[in-house]
Amino acid sequence: MNAHPSTCRRAAAVAVVAAVVAAGVSPAASAATSGDRDRPSFTLGSPDVVATGLANPYALEWGPRGELWMTEKSGLDVVAVNPSTGAKRILATLDDATYRGQAGVLGLALEPSLVTRGFGSAYVSYTYDSQEADRVTGETLRTRVVRYAYDRHARTLVHPETVIEGLPGGTDHQAAKLQLGPDGKLYVSLGDQGANQFAAYLNPNWAQRLPTAAEVAAGDWYEVYQGKTLRLETDGSVPADNPVLDGVRSHVYTYGHRNPQGLEFTAKGALLSSEHGPKTDDEVNVLAAGANYGWPRVAGYQDDAAYAYRPWAEADPAELGDTPFSDYDVPEAVPAYPESGFAEPFTEPALTFGTVEEGHDFLDPACGALSYICWPTVAPSSVESYDPIRGHGVPGWERSVLVPTLKDGSIYRLQLNRAQDEVVASERVWRGQDRYRDVAVSPDGRTVYAVTDSSGLVRDADGVPTSELTQPGSLVALDVVPAR
Repeated sequence: MNAHPSTCRRAAAVAVVAAVVAAGVSPAASAATSGDRDRPSFTLGSPDVVATGLANPYALEWGPRGELWMTEKSGLDVVAVNPSTGAKRILATLDDATYRGQAGVLGLALEPSLVTRGFGSAYVSYTYDSQEADRVTGETLRTRVVRYAYDRHARTLVHPETVIEGLPGGTDHQAAKLQLGPDGKLYVSLGDQGANQFAAYLNPNWAQRLPTAAEVAAGDWYEVYQGKTLRLETDGSVPADNPVLDGVRSHVYTYGHRNPQGLEFTAKGALLSSEHGPKTDDEVNVLAAGANYGWPRVAGYQDDAAYAYRPWAEADPAELGDTPFSDYDVPEAVPAYPESGFAEPFTEPALTFGTVEEGHDFLDPACGALSYICWPTVAPSSVESYDPIRGHGVPGWERSVLVPTLKDGSIYRLQLNRAQDEVVASERVWRGQDRYRDVAVSPDGRTVYAVTDSSGLVRDADGVPTSELTQPGSLVALDVVPAR
């Protein structure tokens, strides 16, 4: 029986990885709409299943020997998968990690020498129970980043060392993606921990709060590092050239973020981040040292369209009483801050998904109690550079990044400018019925590998919420094909 041509081509692509590694050159970079194009010239074909039974895979990277490495949020492991055979093996188990909600084993970053030569370190972020309750929220979960050495004979990760700990942790808006920058620094994205919504609706949102010198010196980071991008030396210390904000130099590189689940350097060195919006305005941002991205005072553009900051924690408890949280009916006791009233310097997003006009009706009768799945947001879960080896790739996809999403089961291609620090166009290149968590591009640029959530809600082809996922907890391969 002859193998399917796409399977043969992917096997050849994996051989390219091995050849590239042997030559000491890194395979496809793995670290990451103004106007949408109606008719893309290339799209992604139907997914072929490479491996199943994955426990909520979260971050996906190329490892040594042409393997794909990933973290399992709920499995509490780092796993390697052979993309040709689907064979899985555990690289490391994080016994002290805690899985709950959006907490678990999360970010993953590999030193280039580990990928190309089998020598080097891997960095992993995860949540753990510190047993120390925050004075305001009562939360005990924290985030830790560890560095592993690679045992190339046993082909496992060994000797974990703590890089930094005590970072914000919780069950919502965790993010905790990792990237090693071209400057040799380690970058960490941290969400606002779901403050001001659902079970945490009385928690203050600290995405605009900056650390004091005393807090930095004491390692008192749980509150002040929420909603931030951090920049660290690989030993966890504060880089001497980090931005000075309110007179203080800390790990904080950027601030004003909600749920920044994507973090990626382009080939030209620009740092991109994808971020979940509230009921509207998912974002892709270009991150610059010291910049403020507005959350929670601004969502998307500063346009007063369908968003105003309503901090429940600032309401008079006597007036609020036992009023339950609602995304739709906010009592007058809760203050309202329009976007136009935010006077701080603010960096606009490079792109937004789901920007709507003021007065938009967010209650879709077809969605019932699951109306939040039908909001005009896509939940971008990562950013991945499309950067195949020279002489390969898809015509027209040069200077692109891919953005997978959770709520609408899509993968988007964003076209960048020559400097790769602006988004000039976007198009959807795949739509399915899975929650796509992260992607990696084959060295020849002709296959996109994606990992999917093990469970959750997604919009089906008719836009109706469903929990029936097509390939849950899987690694799938989608070949790039000409559009029909």
